[in-house]
Amino acid sequence: MSEDAAEDPIESRVGKALRETEATVAVAESCTGGLIGSLLTDVPGSSDYFDRSVVTYSYDAKRDVLAVNRETLDEVGAVSEPVARQMAQAVRDTANTTWGIATTGVAGPTGGSDETPVGTAYIGVAYAAPWGSGDSTTTVARYEFDGDRTTVKRHIAEQALADLLDAVETRR
Repeated sequence: MSEDAAEDPIESRVGKALRETEATVAVAESCTGGLIGSLLTDVPGSSDYFDRSVVTYSYDAKRDVLAVNRETLDEVGAVSEPVARQMAQAVRDTANTTWGIATTGVAGPTGGSDETPVGTAYIGVAYAAPWGSGDSTTTVARYEFDGDRTTVKRHIAEQALADLLDAVETRR
C-alpha cells in the first residue's frame, strides 16, 4: 500500500477494496446508530458496493429485523459475541451481500458493568462464499475503547471498517 493510501480515510480504503473485489456490504448497527452507514456513504460512488445499514438498537429490533434469537439475548445479552455473530450473518444474508458487518456495544456514559465496561464493543464480520463451497465465515472481535459517547461510537465504527478491510484484503 502506498503511503498516500494509508492516509486515506478508512471508509475510502474500504470502498476501494470492495470495488476492486466486486464485493458488496450491508451493515447491522446497534451502538453505532447508523454511523457506519453514514461513513460508507460519505464516499462518492458508494452505491456500487454499499447495500444498506439497519439500526437495530433494541432487543425487539434485533429479533424483528435480524431474527437474533430470544434465547441468546436472554442468556448473554445484546452486547456479546453470539449476538454480533447473528447480526452480521443476518444482515449479510437478508441483503444478499458478500459481506455483513455488525456492531453491538456500550457507548456510555452509563450502562456498563464489571464484565462489560463502558466502551466495550463486539464487531462481527460475515463473509458469503459461493454456494456449495462451505467457505462462508464469520469472525467476531471484542474491543474496549476510551472516551465520551461520541468518541466511543466513532472508534467502534472505524474499527468495524478496519476489520472489514482486513477481511476483504485477506480474501483477495
